[in-house]
Amino acid sequence: MRADTRFDLASLTKAVGTAAAVLALAGRSVIDLDDPAGRYLPSFGALRAVTIRQLLSHTSGLPGTRKFYQWCEAPEELLRDLAATPLEAAPGTRMVYSDLGFMALGQMVSAVTGEPLDSAIGHLVTGPLGMTRTGYKPAVHDGDFAATERRSDGTAWTGVVHDENARLMGGVAGHAGLFAPAADLVAFAVWWVSRDDRVVPAVLRREAERCQTARLGGCRGLGWVCQGDSFDILRGRWPSGSVSHTGFTGTSLALDSASGTWLVLLTNSLHYGRVPEHIRALRREFHAALAPARSANPTRPKI
Repeated sequence: MRADTRFDLASLTKAVGTAAAVLALAGRSVIDLDDPAGRYLPSFGALRAVTIRQLLSHTSGLPGTRKFYQWCEAPEELLRDLAATPLEAAPGTRMVYSDLGFMALGQMVSAVTGEPLDSAIGHLVTGPLGMTRTGYKPAVHDGDFAATERRSDGTAWTGVVHDENARLMGGVAGHAGLFAPAADLVAFAVWWVSRDDRVVPAVLRREAERCQTARLGGCRGLGWVCQGDSFDILRGRWPSGSVSHTGFTGTSLALDSASGTWLVLLTNSLHYGRVPEHIRALRREFHAALAPARSANPTRPKI
């Protein structure tokens, strides 16, 4: 382990990459969060009545996940099946954490910007924030990578995205695929909790932290987990406006804009098998031990 070791962020990609890029486009008035997503993705028939806000808050009605990699052999096949996936519920009637919704958002960012998703996130988010070591499809000889799950031959996925659907998509997807070192996530976190209007206006970032899903079976902001959600890792130990997000590989990010406190946790929950209780316990104890005081000094970061 080194200070510059890069981690497979898994679903942290949703918050740090895709959601931030969507909010950046909204902040520039290129899109409106209450636009129907189908306006930008006409081949996605089910999204004609689904808004961008609903995709960001996991209230689109799309299923949570589908194992496209089990029957698709190429990215084109996956995207075709993704576009044809029907809704399981009417938009805005329930909250279901959905990889598919963020896969669709990734395609929307690409369609709106006219460039591949990895380039768009680089131009909209990681580049302006100086996150120079964050990106999709890293060159495996360029630095150290934290290995994730071991394959059947005993070797581990190293520098290759762990998520199977993202891997089939060539490593670039809206729900997973970003790699980053701790320092780049620090840069993101420091910016997010600040009043800096670069990339996404601060007022829109604060809106993203607000629960959008009251009485819908969860508590989600725009790309973020709010307190009280079943995926919440803060468990009431942090101020009520705090948000967080996790990644399946063992990554997480917690933010409290009111106090200026943030926590980055990069670890590996997969190398010795998929035992979720271990990482859940670690996250609970870690975030409880380092919870910000109600009067925390906003200039004092934590990592």
